[in-house]
Amino acid sequence: MFDLIQEIYATIRRNKLRTALTGFAVAWGIYMIIVLLGAGNGLINGVTNNMGDFLANSMSVFGGTTSKPYNGLKEGRDITLDDGDIGTTRQRFSENVETVGAEMQQAGATITMGDNYVSSSLCGVYPNEATINKLHMLAGRFINDIDLGQQRKVLVISDEQAKELIAGDGTALVGKVVKVDDFAFRVVGVMKRDGSTMGTDAYTSFTTLRTMYGRGNKADRILFSFRGLTSEQANTEFETQYKAAINRNHGASPDDEEAVWVWNRFTQNLQMNMGMSMIRLALWIIGIFTLLSGVVGVSNIMLISVKERTREFGIRKAIGAKPASILRLIVVESVIITTFFGYVGMLLGIATTQYMDATLGHEVTDLGFAKITTFLNPTVGIDVCVEATLLMVVAGTIAGLFPAIRAARTRPIEALRAE
Repeated sequence: MFDLIQEIYATIRRNKLRTALTGFAVAWGIYMIIVLLGAGNGLINGVTNNMGDFLANSMSVFGGTTSKPYNGLKEGRDITLDDGDIGTTRQRFSENVETVGAEMQQAGATITMGDNYVSSSLCGVYPNEATINKLHMLAGRFINDIDLGQQRKVLVISDEQAKELIAGDGTALVGKVVKVDDFAFRVVGVMKRDGSTMGTDAYTSFTTLRTMYGRGNKADRILFSFRGLTSEQANTEFETQYKAAINRNHGASPDDEEAVWVWNRFTQNLQMNMGMSMIRLALWIIGIFTLLSGVVGVSNIMLISVKERTREFGIRKAIGAKPASILRLIVVESVIITTFFGYVGMLLGIATTQYMDATLGHEVTDLGFAKITTFLNPTVGIDVCVEATLLMVVAGTIAGLFPAIRAARTRPIEALRAE
């Protein structure tokens, strides 16, 4: 075996340029597939991270504007949701609806404590707000059913708002009384700001805010979580029935698609997952074709090597060399080239993805109304890297096998013709 390795080494030294070019094709193929998969994972992880800020099996409902006349009423009427719609959601669709809540916004509120103040939007919510929008509490608690029933003047603010109102640890504000415009509120919780516009909101009970500002029985939007809707078709059918029911509450045509808007996080996730799967598939296809270029390079160099060494193989056969020994020589040579340069390409690919992770992997884009992570953890698992390298080795071995078979069939007489 040692003699075989020495012979292969001597052959490679005699053909340095050709071997280097073939090795580059192999290394480049492994490198590109790792970098492409890493970049794709970074994009996918960024999207997944942003989508993770909401409960997947939840919907938000907004009032819209009628787009067609119905029962003597003209199109163009604004639809405002109300308690009747909350009741319809809870009672008529109880088979699928789990928790129901609503939101109401009051912009331009000023929260004051002593000489410190902060401008905020006051958002009246139900307890399910924290679950659906995945609000992370740092201290205290969120709005509960007792707050809702008794219209308590309680407040949940973000950690950044708390630091503006009190020196030191903002969580120390829990239990203290602050003023919201002309009303006294007790702070019951401090949450982590999520980077979006919701991070500038202060939360109170829905019924409290609605009573304070005389908003009657209205609601800006309805939020609810659901169960049992596990396919896109089931969700589409549910939305159609739900919109028709809410439309009827407001004298709008049941099939008016613009009277009520529904944001379904579940179908959005399905569409995003499908898109991400297509991205992964496209990256793999591009990577595999890149790998094939390396395989073709290995096959070409082996073919050229066999052609140049026809005389040598003929002489070997003439002095008693068996076809298996020649076959082994060529195959081992292709394995060594693909393994070595494949390993080099794998190391360079891993190093590049780690560099991308260190420089671009945690950048946050500020859109003004929200901060989003567009590129997160653009790395590839070591198992994928090893599998891609092994795939190249196997493919390179197969590519070298055909020239090896040709070499093994070389007849002694061909050595004379190669003169």
